[in-house]
Amino acid sequence: QVSANQKNKLNDPGGGSFRDDDDINDVASMAGVNLNEESARIMATNSDLVGTQIQSCKDEPFLAAIPLHKRILETAKKLGITDVPAEVVTFISHATQNRLRTVIEKVTVITQHRMESYKDDEWYEQATDVRSQLKFFEQLERLEKQRKDEQEREILLKAAKSRSRQEDPEQARLKQKAKEMQQQELAQMRQRDANLTALAAIGPRKKRKLDAPGLLTIGGEGVGLCGGSQAGLGTASPRQYPRQKITRVNLRDFIFYMEQERDMSHSLLLYRALLK
Repeated sequence: QVSANQKNKLNDPGGGSFRDDDDINDVASMAGVNLNEESARIMATNSDLVGTQIQSCKDEPFLAAIPLHKRILETAKKLGITDVPAEVVTFISHATQNRLRTVIEKVTVITQHRMESYKDDEWYEQATDVRSQLKFFEQLERLEKQRKDEQEREILLKAAKSRSRQEDPEQARLKQKAKEMQQQELAQMRQRDANLTALAAIGPRKKRKLDAPGLLTIGGEGVGLCGGSQAGLGTASPRQYPRQKITRVNLRDFIFYMEQERDMSHSLLLYRALLK
């Protein structure tokens, strides 16, 4: 019987699709599966999708279409092209959005690498501390300036105390400068005394109380963040919302990015950025 069915399938020009379906039904019935019940179950599961209309979101361009179209037409006319369809404008707008997204992602990664700190990393050892060296040099310059100011002050005081009758123009200039310096120091002392008097009149300053963890300050007024069941003047929730981390990108990060890019490493834009 099996060989007869195979011969009928070979002789059938249509491929014997009905016989194949019968064979599938026979196999399913042998396995204990009812195809009609399974089809009805699938239709019942997806019944909420039957009859619904699905449409895609509106394709909104990233750039303004009218100014971009004018700019493309101006460039195309130089090349002998008189007509530019709207699909080209949309494509260029999406390409610009994709390019800008790629640039921002790469520059953000560069900025995050720059902001990383390796002080607490056990695998790194500090070799030099440029910041401490600069502070040391600034302190030396400050001491040197203070020493020169004291020497100049001594010279001016000596010139002011001199009682010589025959004075040259240089001596008169030094005396005038000494008087101006004394008047300036006197004004600074008066200002300092006035500030101290005002602070004494105000009294000791009270420390401002820290805001509660669940208190949100809006316009100088505290607004309690209460739970769903609480309202009005309920107890503030101790939950603290984490602050969003802000990545600040500067010009140096963009310059580093352009130096690494093959298309921008020798561009005019990079040279202009280096000159700023």
